[in-house]
Amino acid sequence: MDLTDLIGPDDVILQLRASCKKNLLSELAEAASQKTGIACRKIFETLLDRERLGSTGIGNGIAIPHGKLPELNGITGLIAVLQDPIEFESIDDKPIDIVFLLLANDEAGAEHLKVLARIARVLREPALASQLREAHSAEAIYALLEKSKTANVA
Repeated sequence: MDLTDLIGPDDVILQLRASCKKNLLSELAEAASQKTGIACRKIFETLLDRERLGSTGIGNGIAIPHGKLPELNGITGLIAVLQDPIEFESIDDKPIDIVFLLLANDEAGAEHLKVLARIARVLREPALASQLREAHSAEAIYALLEKSKTANVA
């Protein structure tokens, strides 16, 4: 599954402003609520519960907050590039500025884990991460993700 199978052009948030981790998760939950129709509070609490298990900051300025929601159909996501990096308790203790939110239903099981791994592999490509940070439009970010389908990211 490619990243553009999870998100559409309208699921890209550019120059997102967040003051802290909790604020960022709240902003992402609001956007995900609009996309899925699931209550913002429910999404936010699911993300917070997952973060309590350990940070989803994977290093190199990237975070992949995720959670499972039984009422969701399938797997979906959002990507955001922050206006300014924020502290996220990442594994490398560095602030994050690229966030891919992943939500799945309870039946996603192994597919959910495969998708998480795919997102991590794609976003950890230094050239792509740099291009995402430099992009000036949501359309440009989406085009970069589409291009990553054909890139050598197994």
